[in-house]
Amino acid sequence: MKPIETRLARLARKGDQRAFAEIVDLYKDKLFHLAYRMMNNRQEAEDVVQESFLRVYKHLDRYDENQKFSTWIYRIATNLCIDRLRKRRPVYSLDAESSDHEGLDGYAMLPSDDRTPESELLLSETQRIIHEAIETLPVKYKSVMVLRYLQDMSLQEISDVLDMPVTTVKTRVHRGREFLRKKLEHKL
Repeated sequence: MKPIETRLARLARKGDQRAFAEIVDLYKDKLFHLAYRMMNNRQEAEDVVQESFLRVYKHLDRYDENQKFSTWIYRIATNLCIDRLRKRRPVYSLDAESSDHEGLDGYAMLPSDDRTPESELLLSETQRIIHEAIETLPVKYKSVMVLRYLQDMSLQEISDVLDMPVTTVKTRVHRGREFLRKKLEHKL
């Protein structure tokens, strides 16, 4: 028996809007979590999720039912994140005052996460430092590190999502960890 996602994809391919809505419900939070971890920006993550579902809908006829649906949809979202990260402008200091916005520093222009002062205190200094270190990873390492440690994917799943050999994934995970270790040695 085929997994539910495969059956839903088949129905959606035939024009069943409810089946596609179920696919969206199954994956919207998972894709948002992935995109937010990679983009570190709520608005961009939401854009990636929306674009992912548009591509899934548009290319349902290309989905190979012998492949796991989750692998296919994660590949689409991951590739969109990687493309966006590569096109980003250089990152500027958040502490520097912007000439466009008198008196506002970079923090004032960050999208709000609806955090309260109390919840901010709960984010440990260590987590913040690690998160900042992950942000500095080169894109090719960042994608495997996010999928491996924040999405809890196996090396084989990452290999399928990124369409690269498991040995390459292992190497990138190792190098990503080394990169983070060196970055964190000086901060922790």
